[in-house]
Amino acid sequence: MNRRLRTWLQYILFTGGGLFLVWWQLKSMTPIERKEFYHAIGQTNYWIIIPIILMSLASHLSRAMRWKLLLEPSGYHPKTANTFMATMIGYLANSAVPRLGEVLKCSMLAKYEKLRIDRLVGTIILERSFDLICFALFVGLTIVFQLDLIGSTLNEFLQAFQQKNEGISWVKMLVIFLFILLTFFIVRKQFKKNASHPLIQKINQVIIGIIDGFKSILRLQKRSAFLLHTLFIWCMYLGQIFIGFQALEQTASLSIGAACSVLTLASLSMIVTPGGIGSFPIFVMQVLLIYQIESPVGKAFGWMMWGVSTGLIVVSGLLSLLIMPWYNRDKK
Repeated sequence: MNRRLRTWLQYILFTGGGLFLVWWQLKSMTPIERKEFYHAIGQTNYWIIIPIILMSLASHLSRAMRWKLLLEPSGYHPKTANTFMATMIGYLANSAVPRLGEVLKCSMLAKYEKLRIDRLVGTIILERSFDLICFALFVGLTIVFQLDLIGSTLNEFLQAFQQKNEGISWVKMLVIFLFILLTFFIVRKQFKKNASHPLIQKINQVIIGIIDGFKSILRLQKRSAFLLHTLFIWCMYLGQIFIGFQALEQTASLSIGAACSVLTLASLSMIVTPGGIGSFPIFVMQVLLIYQIESPVGKAFGWMMWGVSTGLIVVSGLLSLLIMPWYNRDKK
């Protein structure tokens, strides 16, 4: 197939996929959610959206640069443009299928930078583990500084969770744990017994690559830069929420503490549904109720923030899909 024709077919495929994703996101909303979404867009001070977009892009760029720092100990020095575009493509995929983006961003970067994908996967796992630790610390600080406001809400949530899972006995949990442990030892024995098998060798190579990715943090020479990028990313996340409060008259008086609470629950919504669709505004609404913000306003604010974030990811992800092959056109 002609190279130029193949490139144009890729562009058409990627663009069509991105437009389908936009349609799918809107179609997945209920009629009430769609009405609330459009209402929030209509009531928004659009000038406030500009700094939110800039801060969001800055956080994505910082995340891409932090990823580069994790790759350096393995001898990899990809271009920042490629790591950024791969990151945005990953976000685009994650908005449709959770965790698909992690695989796709690694495969895209490995393709154009000629890197080993198993080591890239190791750095991604390490990055997500570190983010989870940072999130836990952020949640702890939010609870400590606003214990009087959110303490009762957190207690109700824990009680509801306990009631929901009261049917799970410790005996069942022990049986599951023993089953997993037994499976691990059986698989390990088979790996040793058939070490010369090509499939086993390939799996071992992947595991070694992932472990090497984890070890990269121990060999990281620019640890201060890594921590500064992490701090900057979370500051940008928090800043987007706080500045976003100014977009609606009813939320303009909320404090940075309220932004911390919103960010905490909003982050959890991204785990509940792909891209936080549907769950993001509901989580935000529940948090803002604590601060005496009426539920329609809280949900409208949630839809506004979700719309800006998702729109940016879709546009940036699509552009990255289009630009990345062109940017690396000289690489074979």
